[in-house]
Amino acid sequence: MIIMFKQFIGRRKELEWLEKTYKDTQNSFLIIYGRRRIGKTELIKEFSKDKDHIYFLATIKPEIENLRDMKNIMADFLKDEVFNRIEFRGWEDLFKEFTNKVKKRLIITIDEFPYLIEQNKATPSVFQKIWDENLKDKQVMLILCGSSIGMMETEVLGYKSPLYGRRTGQWKLEPFKFKELKQFFPKSSFEDRLQFYSFLDGIPEYLNKMNAEKNPEWNLKNKIFKKGEYLYEEAENLLRQEFREPRNYFSILQAISEGNTKYGEICNRTDLDKSMVSQYLKNLIDLHVIRKEFPVTQKKESRNAHYSLSDNYFDFWFEFIYPSKSLIEEDKQEILLNKIKERLRTHFSSVFEQVCREIVQKLPYDFSKVGRWWEGNKEIDVIGLNEKENVILIGECKWSKKQVGTYLLNKLTEKSENIKWKIGKREEHFALFSKSGFTEELDNLAKQRTDLELYDLERLKKNHTQN
Repeated sequence: MIIMFKQFIGRRKELEWLEKTYKDTQNSFLIIYGRRRIGKTELIKEFSKDKDHIYFLATIKPEIENLRDMKNIMADFLKDEVFNRIEFRGWEDLFKEFTNKVKKRLIITIDEFPYLIEQNKATPSVFQKIWDENLKDKQVMLILCGSSIGMMETEVLGYKSPLYGRRTGQWKLEPFKFKELKQFFPKSSFEDRLQFYSFLDGIPEYLNKMNAEKNPEWNLKNKIFKKGEYLYEEAENLLRQEFREPRNYFSILQAISEGNTKYGEICNRTDLDKSMVSQYLKNLIDLHVIRKEFPVTQKKESRNAHYSLSDNYFDFWFEFIYPSKSLIEEDKQEILLNKIKERLRTHFSSVFEQVCREIVQKLPYDFSKVGRWWEGNKEIDVIGLNEKENVILIGECKWSKKQVGTYLLNKLTEKSENIKWKIGKREEHFALFSKSGFTEELDNLAKQRTDLELYDLERLKKNHTQN
């Protein structure tokens, strides 16, 4: 029997931060958090594997059972059966007795710390006392880790938290960028990797579920549009952990995934009371399931908001899986793929715009802001702003089989006149991004202009290789 081990991929900056902290300080108190499946546990295990450490995963069990589990782990580390037989009254007594016995440098990780807070709201105060009285003067690196972003930001990192001011460092783990998918799909083309990104985002757990030897369509049929597969029900399972009554939340998320991104559109599509929708949207933002966006040039975030799902997997799931469960349950993947063919292209196009904005952030203009712009029915896919030097980059993206010509540039130039940002003072640059390249006429024009850049897939691929 051959046993396959998952290779640890990426997270170079995060590992460097952890290693530097470990090397430079005798004691430290770190907070690591991020959405579920983002790779927090794997990162910590990779960092700790060659060091003395204790790793404890908190669960939904009652507090007393979590305490016993931690005691068992500590006893195993100490190789002390007497310690294991002690009935500790609480976390403070446990840590006090344990740290008195430890005579060497140690990493202590408590994963899914929010579960302990759910069982006992006083937990942050308890661990404040543990740090102040037992750990801060010892050779200990304490890591508190959590997937409930809202709870970590309020109960652990928030200024009202008893733990506020105790931490010596924090890191919010983000999904991998598109360019990093090459490590997961080394043999895939740029276009195939973009399609994988469009339904998996940069979530390591999801990327590892794919068969990298097969194309995106095969993986859609066999790894996502299939009953019993992990990613078929993953979004639903995650959200049911957060919401006791998820039905209305699901309606809102489906409405947004279908393109109803304005508040009024969401209300109309869901037929829910406006005050309820407002509260649901706030809850979803607090949990980082959705985000509220504004035109990148807008200074005050008080109007003109659009709502979008926070990652491509959730967006894909609510647009293509949630409404199509009947076909998937009947194993009719071919019928489903034919039914959604055109909408899939639109979805790929939207993700292509994301990738182009990612590339713009790496261009040598030192942009302080990169995002989208809209006003009324006019939209521009990519805007980059260098506010110190008054430079603006204005870009449009096309994911189609046709080459892009001067018509698109003319339309973009026309729309740019509506952008109310440093009028008369700004230096304008234009960029066009195209899946299928550009006409000879546009290519020749770009050679004559210093304010125009063209990016086909080949150039985009080189850009990702270099950065």
